[in-house]
Amino acid sequence: MFTGIVEKTVRVIGVADGPKFRRLTLHNSWTDVRGGESIAINGVCLTVAEIMPGELGFDVIAETLDKTNLGLLNGGDSVNVERSLRVGDRLDGHFVQGHVDGVAKLLDIQSDGDEWRLTLESPHQLSKYLVPKGSVAIDGVSLTIAALRGNVFELALIPTTLNLTTLGQKQVGWPFNLEADVLSKTIVSFLERREEG
Repeated sequence: MFTGIVEKTVRVIGVADGPKFRRLTLHNSWTDVRGGESIAINGVCLTVAEIMPGELGFDVIAETLDKTNLGLLNGGDSVNVERSLRVGDRLDGHFVQGHVDGVAKLLDIQSDGDEWRLTLESPHQLSKYLVPKGSVAIDGVSLTIAALRGNVFELALIPTTLNLTTLGQKQVGWPFNLEADVLSKTIVSFLERREEG
């Protein structure tokens, strides 16, 4: 479980293809990471597979590569990272599972100096989980939907978010990892199943 409050951005040191997975190696400055620990990389919950001096290795399976933007990463890219919640931690964002629902394509970027707005298009099947002023996680960042038209939604970014994440570095066309709010998914799923039954 995560909050969508990115701890920092880190550099991808290397990408290597294995027999049924891709190994992502990231720079590591933490001193207390354990093997098997969950860390969100661009909002995707991954398991620490290897710890080397100054580096962490993660194995990403084909299904995850197909459903997220992790397959597009190259050495030198920066990613948003967040370690999992511990009991007693403050919850600053919203509940984020690290289970990406799909990718939302960046359609437009607007900036007037004080505020940045990103316009994204979600897959049609996920639009039912998007709610005006509701929460979403985009590449692991907890954000509030500022405007919604069908499956197209806008996010307003403050300077702090731009400084602490990679969101302001993406170009139009980038497929952001999208995790809809778990509460929205639970309510919609419950209502749909109730109608079927």
